[in-house]
Amino acid sequence: MYEVFEHTADIGLRITAPDLAGLFAEAARGLFSLIVENLEDVRDRERVRIELEEQDPPLLLLDWLRELLFRMDRDHLLLARFEVKLEGARLEAEASGERIDPERHRLDHEVKAITYHGLKVERTEGGWLAEVIVDI
Repeated sequence: MYEVFEHTADIGLRITAPDLAGLFAEAARGLFSLIVENLEDVRDRERVRIELEEQDPPLLLLDWLRELLFRMDRDHLLLARFEVKLEGARLEAEASGERIDPERHRLDHEVKAITYHGLKVERTEGGWLAEVIVDI
């Protein structure tokens, strides 16, 4: 689950999940929900594979979201479904979506960057919690 919160000129995402892999998948969905209003209408036409490695979970989350944003900018690709596997410091993921179609996709925010400011990933009583601020 993710929720959006206001943060001065930026937007924050607060994400919760029962496990760390689910947290990363929900964070990705949250990011793309800021970019496209009708995320549920994004079709599974293209798949991308992403592999990253980072010891620190908050920095791995930052790298993950930045890589997704890079793929969107470079390939004009909206991603809506995410399968994430985490083993130690290694993330392996597959994401699916389609190229931006202005006639079908209602674009919302232009996300410029994922920031370090306020970044956190922590274990909670019910699973995991993350907060990340995006620059719009």
